[in-house]
Amino acid sequence: MAYQPAMVPPKKSKRTLFIVLGVVLAICCSGGVLGGFFLFRVVQEATGPARSTVQTYAEAIVDRDYPTAYRQLCSSVRDRVSEAEFAQQQSSQPEFTGYDITGLNVSNNNGRVSGSTTIRFTPSTGTNVTQSFPMVKEDGEWRICE
Repeated sequence: MAYQPAMVPPKKSKRTLFIVLGVVLAICCSGGVLGGFFLFRVVQEATGPARSTVQTYAEAIVDRDYPTAYRQLCSSVRDRVSEAEFAQQQSSQPEFTGYDITGLNVSNNNGRVSGSTTIRFTPSTGTNVTQSFPMVKEDGEWRICE
């Protein structure tokens, strides 16, 4: 009887392993990019209207357009302070040449939507002035509450 060698399975190619790993990696990366894009869109939709209100308010303060700034305030502030009083208060402040929105937070706790913002105003002379404001959503519109 002749000696017969045992059947040895053929070696698996490392190339196949690399191709499979490459495909899995490509799928994961694509999913991450798509997930990141959709997350960015969700955050943008949540904060976009609030950011618009803050920009309108800050630009109006810089331009000394106090009626426009006043319209961005919540009803409780407008009930307490008349537009003329608001304009008088703001006109006594230093003149600003620019602004940066350094913080914007929007939250929804048990259906109560609120937020906050921080704006850094740049005065024509002196150091920057940073102000933080709470925000509320009234009648579907974001408003600044001082």
